[in-house]
This record gives sequence, C-alpha cells and structure tokens, in this order.
Amino acid sequence: MQRRSFLKKAGLGLAAGTVAAPAIVHAQPVIQWRLASSFPKTLDTLYGAADILSKRVSEGTDGKFQIRVFAAGEIVPGLQVLDAVQNGTVQCGHTAPYYYIGKDPAFAFATALPFGLNARQQNAWMYYGGGMQAVADLFKDYGCIQFPTGNTGVQMGGWYRKEIKTLADLKGLKMRVSGLAGQVLGKLGVVGQQIAGGEIYQALERGTIDAAEWVGPYDDEKIGIQKVARYYYYPGWWEGGPQLSTVVNLKEWESLPKAYKSIFESACAEANVHMLASYDAKNPQALKRLVGGGAQLRQFSKPIMEAAQKAAFEIYDEASEKSPHFKRIYSQWLKFRADQFLWFRVAEMGYDNFTFNSAARPAAK
Repeated sequence: MQRRSFLKKAGLGLAAGTVAAPAIVHAQPVIQWRLASSFPKTLDTLYGAADILSKRVSEGTDGKFQIRVFAAGEIVPGLQVLDAVQNGTVQCGHTAPYYYIGKDPAFAFATALPFGLNARQQNAWMYYGGGMQAVADLFKDYGCIQFPTGNTGVQMGGWYRKEIKTLADLKGLKMRVSGLAGQVLGKLGVVGQQIAGGEIYQALERGTIDAAEWVGPYDDEKIGIQKVARYYYYPGWWEGGPQLSTVVNLKEWESLPKAYKSIFESACAEANVHMLASYDAKNPQALKRLVGGGAQLRQFSKPIMEAAQKAAFEIYDEASEKSPHFKRIYSQWLKFRADQFLWFRVAEMGYDNFTFNSAARPAAK
C-alpha cells in the first residue's frame, strides 16, 4: 500500500471517498459477498471490526457492494477461516493469521511474534516498513490477499488455576495459547493447545486445560474466564500488538471494480483504527471490575520472561530453516524491530516511565 493511499484511508480521505463514492460507482455492478469471522458475536470488539467493514463498504458503494458477516461456526469453525477463503466457500474472512502457523510459521508476521512489535510498530511496519509487501507473497501462495483490520494492543498473559512463580511451575501445564507462543512455551514445558475463543471457558471449566490466554480485560470478562481461574498474569509477551486481518480470495479481489477495491481498503483501515481505540477505552474499567471481583493480578517474573525470550529467538532460527517465507520476512522484520525499539526507548519510554509512575500525578475526580 502506498503511503499517500494509507493517509487518505485513515483520515479525512476516508470520509471524502465515502461521500463521493455513490457517483463513482453509479454504473458499477451489484456484488454480494460472504465474510466468515473467526469470532463469536459476543466478542463485540473483535467481531465488530467486520461489521464496520461491511457497513462502510455498503455506504461507500450506495448499497451495491454488500458483505454479509457470519460469526464463527455459522459457516465454518473459527480456526478454518483461511481455508474457507482459499477454497472459495466464502469470498473473505476476518481472522488472526497466526492461527495458521501450522501451514507456514510466517503467518505469524501478519499477527504477532513473541517479543515482537507493539500495536503502533506493527502498523508502522505494515503500512510504511514493507510489511504489506513482505506478507503478500505468502498469502498469494494460498490464493489470498490480506488487509490489516484491527489490533488489540498488548494483551494480558492469561489466567491460571495456580500461581506461576518459577519456571518449574510451567512444567506440564496445559494451556490454551495461539501462534508461535505455544511453541515457545513448549520449550519451557507447557503443553499448548489452540482453542477458539468461544470454547475457552468450557475447556477450563471441564479441566481440559489448566490455563488460558485470550485477549485482555474487556474480552476476558465477557467469556467469564475469571470464574474458573483466579490468577491473572501480565504482560502477554507473545502479543505486543497482535493484528487482525481481512483475508480475501485473490480471484474475487481481482474481479472487483477499482472503486470497490479502494472503498474496501479504506473500510479495513478504519476498522483497524477503531478496534485498538475501543480496547484502549474499555480495558481499564474492565480490569477494575475483574480485580474487584477477586481476580489476583500477578506479573511474570524476570527469570520467566528471560527464558521465554531466549526460547522465542531459538524458535525463529528454527522456523527460518524450515520456511523460506519465514526466513525472507524475518530478516526484514528484525531490522525494522531494532530501529523501532531504538526510537521508542528514546522518546516513548522516557515519557511513559515518568508520567505513568509520577507521584505528582493528579487523582481522577
């Protein structure tokens, strides 16, 4: 995506494009697509990104391009969205690409890698750092194209039935976890399991798993994890800025009129901004409610964090040997990460560390 294109999509250009679109698309065809979401409707912020996309596309085309959104399980299970798009069961889907690392570990770059980029850095990499182009060849191999459509921001480290004080406490722990984090935790003795969001509560309640990570306070409260596991850990070092994507069947995409493509991309960019803003606004109060209801907030120890980080980069070296896509993207991503971390240490961290911890900060009224 070109820089000027994104600026238009994320700002005033979106509104202008939406107003002007009906005249542009007046003679365009009527198109109806189906979108399969990886998320249940109850998770309104995750599922809601697809609703924003659908609404904006309809408005921008004067109702001529309609996208009907289906929740996880209504057409295909939440973890089979990529397959449904690839084989043409649906024209597009909204999902977390790291659900598909079993096909190729490089899919993690379109969501998150442990000890990787935060949400702002992920957007910077995708839109301006070559990320869109880097992952395009991977998705093309699966007959698809992807567009960033949401980000949760840094997540929590999950819910546990027992305290996790040392590395020994992780041995044999059965945990719901997604992406490459499962492989990293596996090196530390955890038995990782990938379970769709709508099934986490039942798995914990039945004792199928001992711990589970999902997103953060707002969504965790919704699915009720706190009722079956009381220890709530942070930070979610495996998801510093996990991106959600709209994945589109490449043939269907190429058949769209140019104006429809532009409106579609604009709508994805808007949903991308809205999701992060929504979570940032909703998580603080949800965390207060969870702690007030008995959740025990805990921070991962430094030895656990250091061991996990060491294991993560071992995993990346191993993945580079197995996947040409991973090796190709990793070298670009790693350099971008280093530059981002340098900049954020200078300004962002200096500001955050002082203001977040200042004894002089005024109390909320």
